[in-house]
Amino acid sequence: MILTFFSPQGWESWELGSRPLIPEQMPVLVDDDLLFEDGPGAPRATVVVNRWLRMLPATGAPSPNSWEAYARAVRDWMVFLAEHGVGLFDSRERLKLALGRYAEYRATGPIERRLAASTWGQHMSILSLFYRWALEEGLAQAEPFTYRTARALFHGTGREVRVNLAVRRAPKPHVTIKYLEPDFTGLFLNGLRGLAPDGVLDTGYHGRELARNGAIGELVLASGLRLQEFTYLLVYEIPPLPTTSTTVPIPFRVPSGITKGRKFRTTWTSYEALAAVHRYLELDRAVTAESSSWRPRRGEPLLVSDPDARGGRINGVRRSWESLTPQERRRLVAPDGGSCLVALRHDGGPFTAWATLFERTANRLRARFEPRFPHVHPHRLRHSFAMRTLEYLVTGHYRRAAKLVRDTDADAALVFYLTKADPLLVLRDLLGHSSVLVTEKYLKRLDTTRIYREAYETAGAAEGLIGDSAAQAEADAEFTDETESEIG
Repeated sequence: MILTFFSPQGWESWELGSRPLIPEQMPVLVDDDLLFEDGPGAPRATVVVNRWLRMLPATGAPSPNSWEAYARAVRDWMVFLAEHGVGLFDSRERLKLALGRYAEYRATGPIERRLAASTWGQHMSILSLFYRWALEEGLAQAEPFTYRTARALFHGTGREVRVNLAVRRAPKPHVTIKYLEPDFTGLFLNGLRGLAPDGVLDTGYHGRELARNGAIGELVLASGLRLQEFTYLLVYEIPPLPTTSTTVPIPFRVPSGITKGRKFRTTWTSYEALAAVHRYLELDRAVTAESSSWRPRRGEPLLVSDPDARGGRINGVRRSWESLTPQERRRLVAPDGGSCLVALRHDGGPFTAWATLFERTANRLRARFEPRFPHVHPHRLRHSFAMRTLEYLVTGHYRRAAKLVRDTDADAALVFYLTKADPLLVLRDLLGHSSVLVTEKYLKRLDTTRIYREAYETAGAAEGLIGDSAAQAEADAEFTDETESEIG
């Protein structure tokens, strides 16, 4: 079975009366015989799946990345069923037998086909959505899943929810999501810049675009941007650098065209991180982009003219940057040459391989300097931002910083926000979560106990309420009393 992606380019020559309603980059499944029908009667399974995929943008999945994930999950299931002589809309008994065999195959089959527990759960959720839709449309008579009813609490209101039983037990969340401690954060940033752990030039490493790598890494750690968000940022969307250094974080608008769920938000970044980005833009990037002849390989070039902070003319038509998708941003060509994305390759084209770059940097640090250094994927930097920001919020770091600049020209609304808002509300807004409940569940998957414990101990010691030695003695006494009672 072939998985391809729809492009309307050249549709005028397809002998159609109007442009197809299929969204650009929509996955399309095609059987190996390249046919979509067998004649009168029931449509092929691939045709049904393609119809469901085209409904995704209107049913809560606006991202092309989500469409591809949904298509691959259903495609893999269909291929497996076909290999075992089971139809996509077979009887419930045969579908359930196939699901049992599929679960075993994905857990203990060939290494390249195995799925982690979390990925398996995602695939089952996707298949469940597909079968529920097919049942409602009268296209299926049965589904392979069994459900139980559970009661969930949302914003203080309880309601019943359906829970798919086709899941695997996963490791405890706190051991599956990690972040970088401050010393590892510094080591990682030095590695991106081509420096040794002590900050001097690493003569044993000869990397390229080191200013770019260090600037973007520092920006992500200071802003919590997701991979798609920092990869497809445009140079025109970088905030101006304040005239003087400030300890108050600087607001950073994240355009809805590249956010998860296309939800606009404002996060923040530090003066130091923003200054590093501006140095890269003004020096290394300017040299790379100058007179670049780069053009996109896929799709027609989108030529930019008259750009400003809000938008520009694209092929002669005025558009806002906010409205551009990642795929469109990747095709933008700046007035003076080169891509409009912040990060460039050596030829002036867009650099997007951040996951590979981060992992290679972590591998090099582990092999040469620190055997304990963890694997680093882009989202780990977002987790690190969340932990560091929560620590600053809980300990009052930002409140003290805001008081220092209260009488300056700093953003008055931001100063008020820092001094009055609850830490979880601030973190919710920075991360772009829909509610504090989401932020709380997110934090449960990180080791936040240390942050609150240290803040409590520091505050207590500062107020003279209890010292470290007294606290330790009191804690030890609890266990002493317990031991004596057991002996007696």
